[in-house]
Amino acid sequence: MKKKNEYKQAFPYFLLFIVLIGVVIFYNASRFKVNEFTYDQLIGELSKGTVKEIEINPKSGGGVYYITGKLKNYKETESFKVNVPLAETVLERIVKYTDEANIKVTTNPESNEFMTFMVTVVPTLLLVGALLFFLTKISGSNKNSMDFGRSKAKLSQEAEAHFSDVAGLVEEKEEVSELIDFLKNPKKFQKLGARIPKGVLLVGPPGTGKTLLAKAVAGEANVPFYYISGSDFVELFVGVGASRVRDMFKQAKQSAPCLIFIDEIDAVGRQRGTGLGGGHDEREQTLNQLLTEMDGFGANEGIIIIAATNRPDVLDPALLRPGRFDRQVTVSLPDQKERKAILEVHARNKVFDKTVSLENISKRTPGFSGADLENLLNEAALLAVRRGKESISMSEIDEATDRVLMGPAKVSRTISTEEKRLVSIHESGHAVIGIKLKDADEVHKITIIPRGVAGGYTMMLPKEEKIAIATKTQLLAQITGLLGGRVAEELYFGEITTGASDDFKKATRIARAMVTEYGMSDLGPVQLEHQSESVFLGRDYNKSQNFSDQVALEIDNEVRKIMDECYQNATKILKDNKDLVMLIADTLVERETITKEEIDELVETGKLSTVEEYVITDEEPKEEVKVKKRGRKKKEDSEE
Repeated sequence: MKKKNEYKQAFPYFLLFIVLIGVVIFYNASRFKVNEFTYDQLIGELSKGTVKEIEINPKSGGGVYYITGKLKNYKETESFKVNVPLAETVLERIVKYTDEANIKVTTNPESNEFMTFMVTVVPTLLLVGALLFFLTKISGSNKNSMDFGRSKAKLSQEAEAHFSDVAGLVEEKEEVSELIDFLKNPKKFQKLGARIPKGVLLVGPPGTGKTLLAKAVAGEANVPFYYISGSDFVELFVGVGASRVRDMFKQAKQSAPCLIFIDEIDAVGRQRGTGLGGGHDEREQTLNQLLTEMDGFGANEGIIIIAATNRPDVLDPALLRPGRFDRQVTVSLPDQKERKAILEVHARNKVFDKTVSLENISKRTPGFSGADLENLLNEAALLAVRRGKESISMSEIDEATDRVLMGPAKVSRTISTEEKRLVSIHESGHAVIGIKLKDADEVHKITIIPRGVAGGYTMMLPKEEKIAIATKTQLLAQITGLLGGRVAEELYFGEITTGASDDFKKATRIARAMVTEYGMSDLGPVQLEHQSESVFLGRDYNKSQNFSDQVALEIDNEVRKIMDECYQNATKILKDNKDLVMLIADTLVERETITKEEIDELVETGKLSTVEEYVITDEEPKEEVKVKKRGRKKKEDSEE
């Protein structure tokens, strides 16, 4: 069908080509004049000496000579032709009168016909082939140019997902379930005068399942589903985006009732009239057309728009008003129960060891999105295959968690004994603060194996799931825990290093937010810094300063006061627990990684179980195999 349409589009060009060939032939025929002579006329002109030029070509199979030439009184475009019998007497008679004429005689008929074919037919065929090739290309480019303003929205007729494929998001699914009821039975709403939302905006961090939720709505409603990205509207040429918006709604009206899903709508829906140097005309015209189509003079009955973004703060207010995007659904990060449900969905096609508990994994992954959890299980499966295992064990789950958070372990890196001791004391300082400080997060794992840019890290997780609210005591505990590494270096290594730079960055950010945003200082409940509305000036220039230089000095003093108090508190805790700090540091030097169970055992008994119980299979990473060898050596020494 597609080729047939291409042939139809190329037919006018082919017809134009035929007309041009006819015009060229007619022009040549009218321009060049050829006089037909008889044999007697040719002999007469030869006898008079009026022949200027003559050419004799024997015709193969015809029994005649094909003679062409020019007379002296002829113009450049005029000539004569004559056919004479193929006989020696005829040729001798002609030659007798051509003493002063320029005679060209071709005596090889086959070579003459071949050359005639090459000179006349082949160039014509090449010309026709080249023209047809270029006409086809022109037809294709013309088709693309005609489609330049067409919508790039793709239609999905088949259901790609259902609510059963969307784990968690209970409240979010309830919010969009009304759309499904309306698409299935619109009369039920129209009977009571209810108007279904024209648009639903899904807002949330990346990877939380906004696109999947939109697909599930289309799958449950069993209606046509158009999907497009916001960046597909914007082009270099002004007016193309608006044309694509019009064409998209035109197509949707033909398939109504239907859904249109616009992913990353902030690419086209940003606030108008902002930014340095004025707005982008193409983007603003596209946005204006989208606003008109959603709620203008025209009616788009049966069309529901679902859009997704993780930056709702940059969207134009006209896009968010009732009548366009009537409803905003926040798709937030999953809690522990939802994480377990997500893990169960992604674990359907994977083989796990009996020791693997999805419940425990969900408790150890707070802050993970659905995409992070899917990546976690996939990394664990890849590690199991790499190690030649038949199933995925908790060893692969632990390693995959570290990979997702910090990157792969740098096993091949050579670490000196002094550096290893330093990192152990640093991480031990973080861990002891988490163990001894009441409101600090719980320590789940400590390792001195380098990952990414970190020489080691301490995994600290909340003791229980919390909503996005933190108390002043909890924030101070976080700052104290972050400063524990530097304090331990100063107390027990006798030197300070650059390893705490990232800890200071995080701690300072929390302390400044407590003073300027949360009102948790002696300056009182005043918000001194906030994100401005100039969303295109860059994040570094976003904070507006609505205070004097004197207040700025007071802010700096309050931030320093918080940091100093937390530093002193961390120093007191680590001094009071010197034995625990050194015990954990020594254990890290020996084993490189210790888990929550081993930490609890160290705190309770002051030592770990016998080395014989610490078994590591040969399929584990190389650094753990080395631990096993050192453990055996220690065991032998103890037996001696």
